Amino acid sequence: MKIGIIRCQQTEDMCPGTTDFKVASEGKLAFAEIGPSEIIGFVSCGGCPGKRAIPRAKMMVDRGAEVIVLASCISKGNPIGFPCPHIDKMKESIIRKVGEEIRIIDWTH
Repeated sequence: MKIGIIRCQQTEDMCPGTTDFKVASEGKLAFAEIGPSEIIGFVSCGGCPGKRAIPRAKMMVDRGAEVIVLASCISKGNPIGFPCPHIDKMKESIIRKVGEEIRIIDWTH
């Protein structure tokens, strides 16, 4: 599967995304159901409240992403344990923009 990952902008300086790339390529954890995946885009949400995540998700879909993934820094708050308070609205808005045929996964590891 071709995937696009959206991460929290505020955790970019704490996490290089290494585990996201590893579990996606191996088809483990959040990717167990879809198997080994090719990351075709790895972008940030653009900062709070995550409005830029919506056009960025659409851009990745337009460039071949079959799945949009909200990284665990958004959903679980990795590595500091502070989940994004805007995740539900962000996810809802992405689905509205890219369509329901594009799968959304809301964690990575």
